[in-house]
Amino acid sequence: MEASQRINIEGHVSAGFDAVRDAFAENFSRRHELGGACCVYHRGEKVVDLWGGVRNKSTGEPWQEGTMVLVHSTTKGLAAMTLALAHSRGWLDYEQRVCSYWPEFAQHGKETITVRQLLAHQAGLFAFDEPVDRSVVADLDRLAAVLARQKPAWEPGTRQAYHAITLGYYESELLRRVDPHRRSLGQFFQDEIAAPLGLDFYIRLPESIPNSRLATMARPSLLAMLRGFGIRFSLVAFNRRSNITRALMGSEFPHDEQRIYARNFEVPSGGGVGTARAIAHAYSVFAIGRQELQLRPRTLQLLSAPAIAPTHGFYDECMMGDGVQFSLGFMKHGPVWSFGSEGSFGSPGSGGSLGFADPKAGIGYAYVTNQMGTALTGDPRDLALRHALYSVIPPAP
Repeated sequence: MEASQRINIEGHVSAGFDAVRDAFAENFSRRHELGGACCVYHRGEKVVDLWGGVRNKSTGEPWQEGTMVLVHSTTKGLAAMTLALAHSRGWLDYEQRVCSYWPEFAQHGKETITVRQLLAHQAGLFAFDEPVDRSVVADLDRLAAVLARQKPAWEPGTRQAYHAITLGYYESELLRRVDPHRRSLGQFFQDEIAAPLGLDFYIRLPESIPNSRLATMARPSLLAMLRGFGIRFSLVAFNRRSNITRALMGSEFPHDEQRIYARNFEVPSGGGVGTARAIAHAYSVFAIGRQELQLRPRTLQLLSAPAIAPTHGFYDECMMGDGVQFSLGFMKHGPVWSFGSEGSFGSPGSGGSLGFADPKAGIGYAYVTNQMGTALTGDPRDLALRHALYSVIPPAP
């Protein structure tokens, strides 16, 4: 019996989308999938909703319809949605200086940093110069003081460096400053996006979620990481003083040995936990401008607009590569990281997950997994799903 026959694939696809189901099944038989889910909304209609495999490698427990999983930096897209909502409400101007909302931010050369530059990873604030542990992150006022004291690594607006963990903390404090209720990003997301849309996604995972709903992560072997990341990137990643290693400090915070994932604790750049269905639904609202969130057309136009490069171009000082583009908290469709059509915006996550909106095609897409992969610019499992999807959707007008 083939592996694809042994794995139970559940869910549904609409007529004409069978190719996506086939690709999803082949992920298990050909691309070493453990457990995962894929969901697609097309012009507001849910056309793909699939799940399968196991949620816990050690016990063999199956991935179920409501299974949620940590999606790492795919969280960044959901976090950016909160600021887009603030923009739609007139609370936030992407072209304004950050310090106009957060006066204490204007220290150590950060006075002229705009919201746009910060959200595009162009502020030079990709790491902390002082220790930041869980106790600091849990105390938002204390964390805000640390963020305000941070000195940029170079002149803001001149270079791009992936703010792997720090970006979410800056976003959360900025949101606290403009929200009349001074809510954290995770709480704002729950109140203003997740609850209205009925999403099973949390940036602040509550105690009430039982462990039985959470998929446990399976990490790749050292050999797989060396093969996938390449020798050069791997050597730099093992250097504790390198930009990428410093940028990733705190990426372990979302994990909890007893509860699988940390509860009532926010890592807005990498700690989101939820379903593919929730991510795709949220992006669908942004893709077609549905009115549930009362998003202004101008906000959606800005999200779809091309990224603006820093002075020295899109070479990333952390990822050590050229061409990955960011805008307003999202990654953009581009030559290195291609997803969707021109104007698409979203965010991938370490290990292989991806969520994005394609306004041109009317697509809200998400893929999540608990078997961490090692591709830096598109996991083979996700690529297979997206290739199948775009082979069957009608061409955009």
